[in-house]
Amino acid sequence: MNIDLSTYKGLFTDYTELRCQENNSLVIGFLKGNNTTNTRLTTSGVSARVYKDGAWGFASSPETTADGVKFVITTATHNAAFLAAKERQDAPPLPHGEVTTHHDSPPTSQQLNPEQFVAFLQEIDHYIATNYPGLASRTVTLNRTELKKNLLTSDGASAFSLLSRSLIQIGLTVEQDGAPVSLHEVFGGRGQFETLFSTPEALYPKIDQLYEHLMRKREGIYAAAGLKTCILAPEMTGILAHEAIGHTCEADLVLGGSAVGTKRGQPVASPLVSLVDFAHTAFGETCPVPIFVDDEGTTARDTVLIDQGILKGFLHNKESACHFQVPPTGNARAYRFSDEPLIRMRNTAILPGKDRLEEMIASLDDGYYLMRPSNGQADATSEFMFGVTLGYEVKDGKLGRAIKDTTISGLAFQVLQTVSEISQEFKWLSGGMCGKKQLIPVGLGGPALKCQVMIGGR
Repeated sequence: MNIDLSTYKGLFTDYTELRCQENNSLVIGFLKGNNTTNTRLTTSGVSARVYKDGAWGFASSPETTADGVKFVITTATHNAAFLAAKERQDAPPLPHGEVTTHHDSPPTSQQLNPEQFVAFLQEIDHYIATNYPGLASRTVTLNRTELKKNLLTSDGASAFSLLSRSLIQIGLTVEQDGAPVSLHEVFGGRGQFETLFSTPEALYPKIDQLYEHLMRKREGIYAAAGLKTCILAPEMTGILAHEAIGHTCEADLVLGGSAVGTKRGQPVASPLVSLVDFAHTAFGETCPVPIFVDDEGTTARDTVLIDQGILKGFLHNKESACHFQVPPTGNARAYRFSDEPLIRMRNTAILPGKDRLEEMIASLDDGYYLMRPSNGQADATSEFMFGVTLGYEVKDGKLGRAIKDTTISGLAFQVLQTVSEISQEFKWLSGGMCGKKQLIPVGLGGPALKCQVMIGGR
């Protein structure tokens, strides 16, 4: 990571992106007090991508040396020239990027060593085992990642980015009538572990709350299947915004035939709904995954996808922006040094509204308050299905019994057209990973939504 990439700019003959990158991860896990996982992984290397006459050439190497850098530049240049000559394309040149420089600051806090991480998690596990001896199982897992990127482009972009994320996941399981009932929650987010987690004791009230929800879920009921008026908590709104809306607005998927391809400038949601993919700052604070310069050297900017119900635009890299004749949005991102940048979301969220959550619940006569999602899926039509691991029935404006695990499904744009209230309260989910061809950290979030959605039953 200390290589001065600028010393190799003389090797650039066409549009070129040169990237040196190091990814570090640490995972420590406890299952019922036993240390079952303790892994550290570092991947590092250098890559180059070259564009010539409509063709891309790419090369990567784990050797972060002068020879490695020269190899990827010359190989990527050769690959681009070979492909351009083999199948000539009538492609316009890429939009010329601006000269820009960005450099993230290094961490300032003293980092814990692995033994201290283990001791920290043991204290949490001991607290759970002591206070809740009736649990059938418990898991405590630390996941810490650090992505360092050094980028130089022939357009004059130069950037060093450092993205750190520290998460602690708590999972609790009880038995009911011989069957397991589970609930988990992820704490933490962007930043160094030492900054986010001062002491194990700071998590105890949140663990107590998680256990209380689990006990209510243990005695829960099955939701009544069908189209219901529901209130989606911010966690549910966030996954809806990312999976079912954001992906359909990625320009490569638009070109592949996604549902929004012909709907730009048309109403696709309730006028109450606005949705933005934020680059690095939202509501005066740094986003969970701040991107100031993307992996093509484009200065990242906020991209409005839906404005008061109207579809406004798509997420672009340089090539798709050229096709649609719009400026690139800074959404080209790669996860490892050996990955080519793809069009990816950064921090996708529906904007907060004017309603208060408690008043939204009070206004619901018969429905559900859905709080916690599990994994889900969506396709290019915006059809989705998400699991729900925590929710409550709402009767006559009051929260009632918890519900067992269920699902919600539908067409996202149809669901958004039924939105009648949006909360003032807003929440980011900071532990998201998007799996479009290559894993990458993303931020997602939103307010609570009152809408109609199809919910599963028994």
